[in-house]
Amino acid sequence: MSTEPAFLTATVPIPTGVRVVAHDRTLEAKGPLGSVTRPFPSDLFRVEMAADQVKLTLVLPPERKQARALLGTWVAHVRNLTLGVSRGVEARMKSVAAHFPMKVQAKEGEIQIENFLGEKYPRTARLVAGVSAAVDGEFVTLSGTDIERVGQSAANIERATRIRNYDPRVFQDGIYLVQRAHIKEAGP
Repeated sequence: MSTEPAFLTATVPIPTGVRVVAHDRTLEAKGPLGSVTRPFPSDLFRVEMAADQVKLTLVLPPERKQARALLGTWVAHVRNLTLGVSRGVEARMKSVAAHFPMKVQAKEGEIQIENFLGEKYPRTARLVAGVSAAVDGEFVTLSGTDIERVGQSAANIERATRIRNYDPRVFQDGIYLVQRAHIKEAGP
């Protein structure tokens, strides 16, 4: 009678049209909207692929809280990978201009903010590769396939409009995150 140690396992369903491949230390998800790769700690996990699910087995003692938390984190990462390439990821931001009318434009790979607090030169915020932006009035919509890249692009835009040397209670101008990066809802 062999007593093999019990490990924590979890399964993540794969949407139709998405293929997940595990290379030595990376996971790659390919879907109708593109592909996303992510580094993966392969020495902590065993990954088994099936036609419609990914099975993650954590090779750590299961009685530790940190082990359960780590497994839950990677289940969320794999879910975000698979849903991002099938549905897409979106974040919404709003530009607030109380003192000077601000002009926001989406250029190739960046957002350009003109006349921010009456400044002579425009400010720019870099979009991470794979993220596109659309400006509609006072709203900026960021979209892509990787939730982390969309979130980082939103952070770059917020950082570009950060105000220094003014009272933030009075000068509230800037571009702020209204709806954080999330997986788009499934269509009809």
